[in-house]
Amino acid sequence: MHLPKPKMVASDVDGTLIDHDERVTARTKAAVDALIADGVPFVLATGRPPRWIDPVVDGLGYAPLCVCGNGAVIYDSANDSVLASRTLDVETLSWIADLAESALPGCGLAAERVGASAHDAVTPQFVSSPQYEHAWLNPDDTMVARHEVIDSPAIKMLIRLRDMRSGDMRTKLAPLIGDRADITYSTDHGLIELSAPGVTKASGLAIVAQRLGVEHSAIIAFGDMPNDVPMLTMAGHGVAMANAHPEAIAAANEVTGTNVNDGVAQVLERWWS
Repeated sequence: MHLPKPKMVASDVDGTLIDHDERVTARTKAAVDALIADGVPFVLATGRPPRWIDPVVDGLGYAPLCVCGNGAVIYDSANDSVLASRTLDVETLSWIADLAESALPGCGLAAERVGASAHDAVTPQFVSSPQYEHAWLNPDDTMVARHEVIDSPAIKMLIRLRDMRSGDMRTKLAPLIGDRADITYSTDHGLIELSAPGVTKASGLAIVAQRLGVEHSAIIAFGDMPNDVPMLTMAGHGVAMANAHPEAIAAANEVTGTNVNDGVAQVLERWWS
């Protein structure tokens, strides 16, 4: 496949850039090192909040601009600075919470917030209701009363129902939510994530591209889950991992190897090796 050399590279993190041990492999790091040396921006585009970027930066040995929270936050990891954020307001959070609990009985609620930096200690950045069960290890959780989950603006609202697939949760809730929030998911283990309307990895990446003066057609993007679909379709060339969700594969221009087999590096080495 002959493609012109990209002018920006954007990559999801979990299931894409890093392996199952959450490491950036030597081969992937070498490919990223080579494109950075060539003056091409490398951007992380992840559902992770800024406070979970440090290990990836350590693995890369490079601190990139990051699209965090599925597009809700633009984060400068080199300067530990939140450059921009878009939130769900309290009224909308309250409305979604009532709707979710009615449509998905037994679900737990959580909210992701952001400050001026990754570890801003002014307010707890992740708060959850007593009913919320984590889909993965989260040492940063602050359990609060249900009403406290929705009493401040949030970059993401998370709805968890352990015994239901994420895709089925989205199917049930999306028609009720309409255009008041964007719904996506990055794991199929009973967790959906809601952002302000129009907030996706594509909207966040568009902000970064504008800052750097890069046309969307000159971007190559890598991802593996439904929350990557908007980014894969907006980029000039979208690449899904072999381990990707069917929705990501359907949205991509190309399928590469798995995250364990350096799928990102396999593509980048066409230009940078």
